[in-house]
Amino acid sequence: MSLILTFLGKGGTGRTTVAIAAAKQLASQGKRVLLAGQGSDPAMSAILGATLGPDPQEISTNLQGVQFHTAQLLERSWEELKKLEAQYLRTPIVKEVFGQELGVLPGMDSALGLNAIREYDAAGKYDAIVYDGTGDQTTLRMLGMPEILSWYIRRFRNLFINSDLGKTISPFIQPVTSAVLNVNWGEDNFAQPTNQVNNLLDQGKDAVANPHRMAAYLVSTGDPVAIATAKYLWGSAQQIGLTVGGVILNQATMPDTTAAETAQNLEQVYQTFDREAAVTDSVTSEFAPLAVSVMPARSGGNWQPLMAALPDFRQAYRAPKPIEIDIPARQVRLFLPGFDKKQVKLTQYGPEVTIEAGDQRRNIFLPPQLSGQPVKGAKFQNSYLTISF
Repeated sequence: MSLILTFLGKGGTGRTTVAIAAAKQLASQGKRVLLAGQGSDPAMSAILGATLGPDPQEISTNLQGVQFHTAQLLERSWEELKKLEAQYLRTPIVKEVFGQELGVLPGMDSALGLNAIREYDAAGKYDAIVYDGTGDQTTLRMLGMPEILSWYIRRFRNLFINSDLGKTISPFIQPVTSAVLNVNWGEDNFAQPTNQVNNLLDQGKDAVANPHRMAAYLVSTGDPVAIATAKYLWGSAQQIGLTVGGVILNQATMPDTTAAETAQNLEQVYQTFDREAAVTDSVTSEFAPLAVSVMPARSGGNWQPLMAALPDFRQAYRAPKPIEIDIPARQVRLFLPGFDKKQVKLTQYGPEVTIEAGDQRRNIFLPPQLSGQPVKGAKFQNSYLTISF
């Protein structure tokens, strides 16, 4: 199993540079690393100086790179889809459509990207996968997909299978889903989901919730908008159970100068250092209790200073846990930084408690000792939502 890392933050804060530096750092430690980018943005290839394609290619010792292209990921399964349509529908619908056209469907790139990460992880070829996605809510929705899918399956499975629509299209939907997402659905899947499907969703949720398996790091500059965006993404990540291990402050250092230039501009140098120190202190305060790592500017092809400035990603588990369940106290505590109590909504449906904060919904499965017990109270204080039963 691989350690999966991703980076969150406002566009333009240097997430791609941080992702590359992280991949290089891990590779230098002897780990087999896959650096994966999402979409057709050429930034990663340009920074690396190598054009990445849809299949992993060698970048340096222990480091491979790949670019996820939605159309190409979908096209790989397209011929199989055509065969399935001919078998189940016997109509010319699919063969008149190209895989690239389905790539524009909302969420298709996320679903295919998540599945690609899952497959590379399951292959056992890599010790670490560094994913350079959009770094925003789209990435979080992708990583939260196992929880979302399981929620919809629980809620709407019976409603769907008993409907005329479900009875009509399920013979086709089952094999199509199998071809696109490589899930072997059983013959009566909608009525009785197979153990493989349930296990797949559970494995995905467990991986996201395990900081030894998956973690995110916030990337920010001293810009107030970048800080606010990172704080919002911090809280949203906690909502899907993803541990945020720390903050990487992408702060440019002074360019190299000669001794004479330094002497002539000594006061300016001191002012710059003071300003950078003030920014670091401000960011450290904003993101407490997370550790903040200050990353210098990249100078040409020298990645060593950046690699040295990065945190030890194996220590992500030391960050505040997204959720803590205290059975003796009959309490559940959720860490929701970046939100205030007006943005948090709590509902209870049977044995599940649902928390809505920002753009994310989280469903909490209670242990047997608390399952089915009504919520007696809830308070939001110091970024923690405490629910009492």
